[in-house]
Amino acid sequence: MGDIYPDLARVLISEEKLQERVVELADQITRDYSDSDDLYMIGILKGAFIFLADLARKLEVPHIVDFMALSSYGQTTTTTGAVRILMDLREPIEDRNILLIEDIVDSGHTLSYLYKTLLGRRPATLRTCVLLQKERDALDVPIDYLGFSIPDVWVVGYGLDFADKHRTLPFIAELKPEAYEGT
Repeated sequence: MGDIYPDLARVLISEEKLQERVVELADQITRDYSDSDDLYMIGILKGAFIFLADLARKLEVPHIVDFMALSSYGQTTTTTGAVRILMDLREPIEDRNILLIEDIVDSGHTLSYLYKTLLGRRPATLRTCVLLQKERDALDVPIDYLGFSIPDVWVVGYGLDFADKHRTLPFIAELKPEAYEGT
């Protein structure tokens, strides 16, 4: 990737492909919620903020945007450690149509925890929209809207980061293993 991005191995998804898929997802969500005036979109910080912003601007149904922040803690980022809520929603979601927006599903533990937590708050509906899903075993959470399936590699860009770097790249790129090994 040259001198500008020495940590990047290759672009997996171009800016153009990302924007095309966002439009496709927005069109499907618009169709699915065409009879609703109560779509409550929940973006998971920090990774989903760019995806959520682009998606929300393309929707043609009334919607509200809110955010949650979560933390997985354990020995490493790949453990099945517990998940805790760092920042919760501003208002109750009971009897509302909820669309949960996530940047990436890796192990699925965080999404599973969040999905079950939000179900416990008794929304009218709860659907998920995930930009990226790594090609792994089946999850116990439905993904209603999926942007892309990707190989099991570390990716950055379009909201995703490594050590707070590369988050604002307009494309999704694979990070070179030597950039994160030993962390």
